Order: sequence, then structure tokens, then C-alpha cells
Amino acid sequence: MSGRPTPSLVTPAAVVALAARPVLWPTAVRVALSTAQPGWWRAWPPRPRPPAAYAELRRQTMWGTGTGSRLGAEELIGYLRWCRATYAGRRQ
Repeated sequence: MSGRPTPSLVTPAAVVALAARPVLWPTAVRVALSTAQPGWWRAWPPRPRPPAAYAELRRQTMWGTGTGSRLGAEELIGYLRWCRATYAGRRQ
């Protein structure tokens, strides 16, 4: 595990928007766990965050910039809805 902490990929407003949509909670957990750094539960506090290099890559591909860019409420909810629809399509 890298000693460098991974900055949050989402804004506080995005977390509040997600909290208001319980139907997306299972999808959010699934996404968080699928992108989490291996062994994330060994560090305190245990938070399933992606590796710093992955988070940096996602920031650069989404915004063309690195550190400091974070998903807003509309972006996070849209992404989780897309993930939910994609997962549902795989089950059929």
C-alpha cells in the first residue's frame, strides 16, 4: 500500500446528494469496493479508497487536470445511475 493518502474524488455536496437517493447506495458501495486499494481495511480508519495513481488518472481523463478536481453532485449521481444500469444489464 502506498503511504500517500488519496484525496477524495467527490465533494461533500455529492455525498449529500447520494444520501438522498437510497436506491443508489448499493451501487455506490459496489463501486467503492471494486476500485478500492487492495488491503484497504488494514489502515486506520478503514476507508475503501482507490490507489492514488488510479484517482489521478481518473481526474485527468475526466477534467484534463490532476489533483484538486472532484465529482460534483450531478456528476456522481449520473455516474452511479450509469453503473446501476450497466450492472442490471449484465445480470440479464
